[in-house]
Amino acid sequence: MNSHQQTLEYHHRSVHHFGRYARSLGYMDWDHQPNPFRFFEGAHRTPQEVVAPADGPRLEVALREGSIPPAELDPRSIGQLLGDSLGLTAWKRSGMARWALRANPSSGNLHPTEGYLIAGEEAGFSSAPAVWHYQPLLHVLERRAQLAETQREAFETSVPAGTALVGLSSIHLRESWKYGERAFRYCHLDLGHAVAAVAYAAAGLGWRCRLLEGATDGELAELLGLAEADGLDAEHPDTLLALYAKGAPEGGQVLPPTGLFDASSVEWCGEPNSLAEAHEDWPAIEEVYAATTKRERPPAGALEHAPPAIALEASCRGDLRRLIHQRRSAVEMDGSTSIGRDDFFALLAGTVPGEGRVPFAAFPWRPRLHLALFVHRVDGLAPGLYALVRGGGEALESLREAMDDELRWERPAGCPEGLSLYLLKEGDCRALAADLSCSQSIASQGAFACAMLSEFETSLAELGPWFYRRLYWEAGAIGQALYLGAEAIGVRGTGIGCFFDDETHRALGVKDERLRDLYHFTVGGPQDDPRLETLPPYEHLAGLGEERGG
Repeated sequence: MNSHQQTLEYHHRSVHHFGRYARSLGYMDWDHQPNPFRFFEGAHRTPQEVVAPADGPRLEVALREGSIPPAELDPRSIGQLLGDSLGLTAWKRSGMARWALRANPSSGNLHPTEGYLIAGEEAGFSSAPAVWHYQPLLHVLERRAQLAETQREAFETSVPAGTALVGLSSIHLRESWKYGERAFRYCHLDLGHAVAAVAYAAAGLGWRCRLLEGATDGELAELLGLAEADGLDAEHPDTLLALYAKGAPEGGQVLPPTGLFDASSVEWCGEPNSLAEAHEDWPAIEEVYAATTKRERPPAGALEHAPPAIALEASCRGDLRRLIHQRRSAVEMDGSTSIGRDDFFALLAGTVPGEGRVPFAAFPWRPRLHLALFVHRVDGLAPGLYALVRGGGEALESLREAMDDELRWERPAGCPEGLSLYLLKEGDCRALAADLSCSQSIASQGAFACAMLSEFETSLAELGPWFYRRLYWEAGAIGQALYLGAEAIGVRGTGIGCFFDDETHRALGVKDERLRDLYHFTVGGPQDDPRLETLPPYEHLAGLGEERGG
């Protein structure tokens, strides 16, 4: 079986059906719950400043690259970026139970994503370029290694001034502990949320963020010190982001030469802590990981970087950093809150790529996901099934061909010209939304819910199995845009990873493999649980100077 077939086989075996869910343990093995925090014991730690949210920049301004004067690349700005993207935003407590919330949301709050910083002397942490692991519990950078001589030369001659690199990786164990075989999907949804979280945090500093696709996964593993990682809690490299404080190069895809990834003579510091003593093995995850590994650098021009020509500006308002830190996943919706039509349009506009629009300017490919919307309570808009096309005219025609011929495809009254929103079928779809989302009422009790449909068959055929993960990254980024947009209009969102895949396709009239559902999401008025207490994120750092490395 080749890699393409293995990827398709995994996707189909990890589908949920009515009466039969994807394979998992079937119960919560609390005795072997993984540690949500990775440490590198013995690595030198550099404490990061906790930069509290303050007024400005405004979300609607930060969404447009170039609208905010860039901050200097220095220790304070790095601390702010890490705190705003991968750091803790609160603790929750219920009785004796206590758990942390982070700026980057995660399926089940399990957090498989780890972050790394690669920066030079300019960032202020070292006299030479080095690799650090970000540890969010203590808000510290753990120095893993100084780059070897050939790597330093590549970094200093090829990385533009005022630039830092952020690497992201995944630990499959953290998700498979709860979700079994379907966990690989959730790891990469979370990775997409994290990419978008870094892009939003960078925008708050006036920086540009770009995802660099030129390296292979093996090269990333060398750069991040993960080449020898193995065992049940192994980390797997995912992506490399460039943060440009002084302007992005043309196209944003300038990647340092292969010398940057030659870590054969690097001395790595620190040993990773063990995250769990035992765990169920899920061979399907390792198989799809191997099948979707990027083993060769994509040829020049393989990814379509040009965004669609969309003039509409998202108008959700609020202070970006306050919205980032107040973002929460709603546990329940109240079943009564509605949102205004203009707010709905603005919220959707925030999910559509455009020239220099955050966070999607970070992605070097054209949009390959579109939204099927279950509209329940939007003032001035008829309840029913809608579609948001996140691309140009070709995407619209492709969607129409791939879906039920009886759908209406009518533009709703008052819809802004730049928003490609269409009414497909009018009527009450609350029960349908809940049924398709694993019978979860949260999908019917909000103002609207959505299913994210990917251009599945075409994407894998054109770019290869390694792009399977990227489809989930794009879905996660859309979810992050919905999270912040919901906060900005005074409601709340929740990602839904549990849904009945094939039943959703049938309900939407999807004819074949051209479209596949990857993620559900719902937005509405939250119903808070009074038993939960919210605590500040970093009060526990008081008196931990020695442990933090300071």
